[in-house]
Amino acid sequence: MKVIIIDDEKAMHLIMRKMLRKIPDLEIVGMFHETASAFSYLVKNAVDLAFIDISMPKESGLQFARRIAEMNYNLPIIFVTSHKDYALDAFDVYALDYIVKPVSLERLEKAIKRARAIHHYNYTENKAKIRGKLFIDFFGGLEVYSTVGPVKWMSRKSEEVFAYLVMCRGRMVSRERIIENIFPEMAKKNAETYLNTVIYQIRKSLIPHGLKAIIHSNKDHYSVSLDEATIDFLNFEEKLASLDEKSPDYIENALKVEEIYRGPLFGERAFLWSLSDLERFNRMYSTFVKKVTAVLLTNKEYATAILLLKKLWSYNELDDEVVKLLLSSYAAQMDMDAYVTLYEQYTKTLKEELGVKPSKEFANYYLEQLNELNRKRSN
Repeated sequence: MKVIIIDDEKAMHLIMRKMLRKIPDLEIVGMFHETASAFSYLVKNAVDLAFIDISMPKESGLQFARRIAEMNYNLPIIFVTSHKDYALDAFDVYALDYIVKPVSLERLEKAIKRARAIHHYNYTENKAKIRGKLFIDFFGGLEVYSTVGPVKWMSRKSEEVFAYLVMCRGRMVSRERIIENIFPEMAKKNAETYLNTVIYQIRKSLIPHGLKAIIHSNKDHYSVSLDEATIDFLNFEEKLASLDEKSPDYIENALKVEEIYRGPLFGERAFLWSLSDLERFNRMYSTFVKKVTAVLLTNKEYATAILLLKKLWSYNELDDEVVKLLLSSYAAQMDMDAYVTLYEQYTKTLKEELGVKPSKEFANYYLEQLNELNRKRSN
């Protein structure tokens, strides 16, 4: 059985690992201090049992269990906690067991015995029914996976055509348009034959995930059904549009939206046909982060603002507006070294990339802030 441990206490990782190693046929495949990294692992890897602490920062074990249940992810959960008061809540989210710390080996063995019974049932009675909802992440790369694991594409072109159909958001796309965008240099007859092969490869790659039927076709058109899919760029658009700047929870909600964006569309694999969407999302994300950081700076939350700005700056080191915001953040923190280093790096990048110096206006802005910093430090 493959097991993961989610607990914000490093000591519990050591204790659980030591005890679980004494139980045969168990493999600890992951140990996590918070639920975000555990979730990322779960959707890409098979796991048979999770030991989860209830009281954790950001997202509690109970909240995480509810999120897993909403995805219909069949994961047996054993809560390991210092609190007796959460027992009823734990079983409301269909926990397999509830162990109060300190944990004994005997108690662990009893809980795992129940887990083994469920594990055996899942892999004998329901093996043929395993089917995973699809997760599609295009920010920063190209990842497609289900609860079964990552989709293994038969060719680079099958992966690209699938990405193209997803970017068409479920609309039927003509054969001619696909060939024009993806096989522009190929003879039409050869391209049509190749496209048929690629569509076959896509369907075959989706069979292990129970999702072959999401690819639709008629005489001259193709589409992909997105009903079974969670897609990062659609999620980003939807949640960004629903943000309420007047809400007292605006910053908290905005930071959750920002986490969805892991980098430019398709990362280093950006396709020619995706450049307009790439540029659109770049602008959307940049405008959003600048707006959020302006609020953060007003609220004197400099550390968070700097983290967001550095991430945004890494995507475009020539954006002088981002550099200005970063300089303002460092100045507000009285971080002279970071302030000077940033300006020098920006100056160097301008010279290497464009052969120019910072504008006179920008240089004056830098010097004024620098003089003010020196004045404050000397007082």
